[in-house]
Amino acid sequence: MTSAVVSAIRLTQLAVDIVSRALRAGASDAEVTIREGDEFSTTVRLGEVETLKESGSRGVGLRVLLQADKGYRVASTSSSDFTPEGIDHLVRGAVALAQVASADPFAGLGESAEFGQLSGDLALYHDDVYSLPTEERIAWARRAEAAALAVDTRLVNSDGASFDAATGRRVFANSRGFVGEYQSSYCSIAVSPIAQSASGEMQRDYWWSQARAFRDLESPESVGQEAARRTLRMLDARRVPTQQAPVVFAPEVARGLVSAVFDAAAGDAVYRGASILAGKIGETVAAPSVTIVDDGTIPGGFGTSPFDAEGLPSRRTVIVENGVLRSYVLNVYAARKLGLKSTGNAGRGLAGNPFLDAGNLFLQAGTQSADEIIAGVERGLYVTRLMGQGVNLVTGDYSRGAMGLWIENGQFVYPVQEVTIAGNLMDMLRNTTAIGSDLVFRSAIAAPTLRIDGMTIAGE
Repeated sequence: MTSAVVSAIRLTQLAVDIVSRALRAGASDAEVTIREGDEFSTTVRLGEVETLKESGSRGVGLRVLLQADKGYRVASTSSSDFTPEGIDHLVRGAVALAQVASADPFAGLGESAEFGQLSGDLALYHDDVYSLPTEERIAWARRAEAAALAVDTRLVNSDGASFDAATGRRVFANSRGFVGEYQSSYCSIAVSPIAQSASGEMQRDYWWSQARAFRDLESPESVGQEAARRTLRMLDARRVPTQQAPVVFAPEVARGLVSAVFDAAAGDAVYRGASILAGKIGETVAAPSVTIVDDGTIPGGFGTSPFDAEGLPSRRTVIVENGVLRSYVLNVYAARKLGLKSTGNAGRGLAGNPFLDAGNLFLQAGTQSADEIIAGVERGLYVTRLMGQGVNLVTGDYSRGAMGLWIENGQFVYPVQEVTIAGNLMDMLRNTTAIGSDLVFRSAIAAPTLRIDGMTIAGE
């Protein structure tokens, strides 16, 4: 029996035991989350190691519910102390806190029939993320930075390059009979070079690669060269006159709009009446080409898991289908508030109540290439970076600082900076006129190239 299997059995049994102890201490229901993991991180700048970290951690969180006349009294505690005394303190503390909490009529665990988990190998864990010795991990970061700086003499400095790797295990158990555990891993490499033009202007940009398995990482040289290309293209950036024009969002910034739709469809925002999507199920909220999906079942996905943070199986939820709002995203609490069923979107830390969290969230790809979309723009802005907060979910108002490339007659003509793009999220969704075929998951949230017409570009 491997050490990993022994650890899984030990932690799973500990979670079950803590649930039992909480019930004996007076809890009506209880949930236990245990997390353990290790991580490595190094940053180099101009070839020298600036940071080097190797660490391991583990923690346990307990959430208890006490039946009251009007719902449940709820409290949670967490600890990194796994000794018998530490666990006893964890349990007694949670029950004592719950006894003085206010009752909530919507609190409570899911129904027993709702619990479950996906079966089979979801490709979440690969032990090769630690296959390189420490010196070679540092060397990967150095190689990425060196490859970036070697592209052009105008690349004169660096914000650094990094290599990260981590593995972890999560165990969850509750008093309704659910017990589950899984392992996960990831590794990443990133670099951010700095370029200087003949006039002395400086620009920086970055690129990265992230994967569940080390073998799936892009090479340090390809990451460095792409970071260099993105940095150099921004030299001698200028402002443009204030106008209304099409805006084309590069994939790495288009995903922010997808995230905004998720936030607007989140059950907690909906039941508070703090979302522009409240009350709009079944209504057209976007162009017919827009389909937005949250899918926690994709093998190897960065947002994949066999079960959510409340023990419900992960699933695929279509939020917007062909422009029509089909579903909110819900955990058990938000679902009860709205008289609906959970969509398996619960997340949580060690302490506190479950919150709403995405799986693999994405805008479904279209049929045009990014080049074809750009070629179809007579005059507009291709956005590569965004600054600021973005969307007011109550009103839909959208405003972000932006940088990118100006398009004339389907061609990039010069870089742009110090402008603001503005609109309303609902109008932006309806005015989506082109969606690219270039959907790639570099994180748990992804989108292809996206064209939106009629936005305000505020510049000179």
